[in-house]
Amino acid sequence: MGTSPRRLAVLNIETARFACVYPSCGGACCKESRPPIEPGEDARIRENLPKFLPLMRPGARRRAERSDFRTARSKAGRPMLAVVDRYCIFWNDGCVLHKVGATEGDKNRYKPSTCITFPLDEARDGEWYVRQWGAYDEGWDLACLDPKASQRMPSESLAEEIAFAGRMHAGEEKWRDG
Repeated sequence: MGTSPRRLAVLNIETARFACVYPSCGGACCKESRPPIEPGEDARIRENLPKFLPLMRPGARRRAERSDFRTARSKAGRPMLAVVDRYCIFWNDGCVLHKVGATEGDKNRYKPSTCITFPLDEARDGEWYVRQWGAYDEGWDLACLDPKASQRMPSESLAEEIAFAGRMHAGEEKWRDG
């Protein structure tokens, strides 16, 4: 089980508002999205790719089989997942990595940490913020990031994401580092 994570510092926890509206948004956060992946995440996805391929969109499956599920681009030195037909390669009416993990008892088993924590983002080591329109140079204009679109406090609506980020900082997700 590990140690209890320390309370995660979320800079705008009191002023941000967020509620995920999936599936009505059509998976907007996966559209044109190339999440960076850690070495351990890359290895786990690669090792389990045969489980994911049958569930992937035809074009995404061809891309993964012929070349790679990653793009040549990188972010902060980490490879990024490819985009096929405007969506993350693992998108198919929801996240394939999420679906397979859920059937095995852990929806986050195969997902990149950046996807698990969305819409949280790390400002500095140990300090996080909720992505919102106009905050911290936010570039996405997703409806769910509009603080006026919801009255839900992140401490409630993002409890799982905050807990996961806390476990990462407590060293309980070190396998992701490779």
